[in-house]
Order: sequence, then C-alpha cells, then structure tokens
Amino acid sequence: MSSKVVLVTGASSGIGEAVAVALQSRGCTVYAAARRTGRMAHLADRGIRPLPLDVTDPASCRTAVEKITEDCGGVDVLVNNAGYGSYGAVEDVPLREARAQFDVNVFGCAELIRLVLPHMRERRSGRIVNVGSMGGRIHTPLGGWYHATKFALEGLSDCLRLELKPFGIDVVVVEPGSIRTEWGGIAAKKLRETSGHGPYAGQAQAMARTLDGEANTRFVSPPSVVAEAVVRAVTAPRPRTRYVVGAGARPLIVLRGVLPDRAFDTLMRVANRLPG
Repeated sequence: MSSKVVLVTGASSGIGEAVAVALQSRGCTVYAAARRTGRMAHLADRGIRPLPLDVTDPASCRTAVEKITEDCGGVDVLVNNAGYGSYGAVEDVPLREARAQFDVNVFGCAELIRLVLPHMRERRSGRIVNVGSMGGRIHTPLGGWYHATKFALEGLSDCLRLELKPFGIDVVVVEPGSIRTEWGGIAAKKLRETSGHGPYAGQAQAMARTLDGEANTRFVSPPSVVAEAVVRAVTAPRPRTRYVVGAGARPLIVLRGVLPDRAFDTLMRVANRLPG
C-alpha cells in the first residue's frame, strides 16, 4: 500500500474525508481534492496532501492530475467521491440544474478517469473506485435527476470494467445507503426551494422531512463504513465489482429486485409519507 498514489475527490468533509484518512493511515500517498481546500488544513497536518479541484472544470482536472504526475509519476488509485443530491419534481427542476448535477456526478468522474488512464494502462495496473449510491439501484420520490446520475454512473462503471480488464485495471462501485453527512440537508434544501410551492408542494415537504428529519439522522451510518469499503476495494487482490454498505442499502436493493415496480412505488410513497 505504501507505493500507492491515491486521488480522492470531494475530500473536504464527510465520506471523502474519511476515505482520505483511512487510506493514508494504511500507507498510501493521498491527495485530498476539493474546491474548498481551506477546510482541509487538519488533513495536511496528518500528511495528506490537499489539492484544489473543481471536477466540473476540465482545466482544473488536468492541473490536478499533472501536479500528481509531476510529484509522484501518476495516479494509481482514483476514488471518485465528489457529488451532491439535487431533488425536485422533473417539471420544476431547470435543465441547467439537471446539467449541473450530471457535470458533478457523472462527467466530472469521467474527465478524471480519462486523465488518469494513460498512466494506469502504461503500468498495466490501477484501480478506479466510483462512489455511487443505493440510489443507482433504487428510486425515491422527487429524485429524478439525482437518480439519473447515479444510474448513469453504474452503467459507465460496468462498461469501463469490460474495457479496462485487458490492461489490468479494476473498476469498482461503492453503493452507500444512508450516511451521516451534509448530503441530506443539502438535498432537502434544494427540494424545498425547487418544489416546495405549487402542485408538488405536499410531496416535496414530506420528502424533505425524510431527507433531513430526526428519523433520518438516527437511522444512518457513519462515513467510516464507506471508507472501510473503499479500503477493501483498493487493497483486495481481486475486488468485488460492487460494495453495498450503510444503513438501509442492502435490504432496499434486495426489495427493488423482488418487488414489482408498482409495489416498490407504493413502498416508497408509504415510507416517505407522501400524500395521495
């Protein structure tokens, strides 16, 4: 592990921060990337290397990878963790926001993958860990664009796994359930702003309470469970293609596989106390 050079995106807090700490504690050289590097001084004190990065800016992505290549020769492990949840009725969400969601959650990942692959192919080894969500396997009310990005990341990862196998590069998806981070509050805020008034207001208010309510803060897992899964994905000689971790993830994915569509729809409406 001491020879592995790792780039972790979205590392200023939550899951990304936990992943960076976990990998650095196991001897990796870790670059913790985020737009807000000022929030990572405590990581620098541990020997983790903060790196400014906006995944939606191709120039920023190139600069970050070039910096790591200059320092260490290239990226051995890429952990695509940067992402956010934008909730709202499809009718209400402006397409510019939908595009922004894809820019962060999908295209930013793809840009970094494209940049790190030449080094990985040359060495005929490497690992790409895409932190997705159980939201890439199930659906929840008013999460159309968020789920679209996570489903897209699943498909992208599956295709990459086939493409990169001849070069000795593994592609892994980590699918967290409910994790104690800023994610739920941010998603609820966007949901109220987007659909909190008008024809979808009842659904929006109910779903927002699910996202940031007391029940959601009690039935969650700490970011460390995701970090532990990423460590397994990075260190395993033959990693799984998917790691399902965190509160609610496995049972909900199983239910989605066995229930008919309309039965799962009903489950989601009842669980989130939606009107109608």
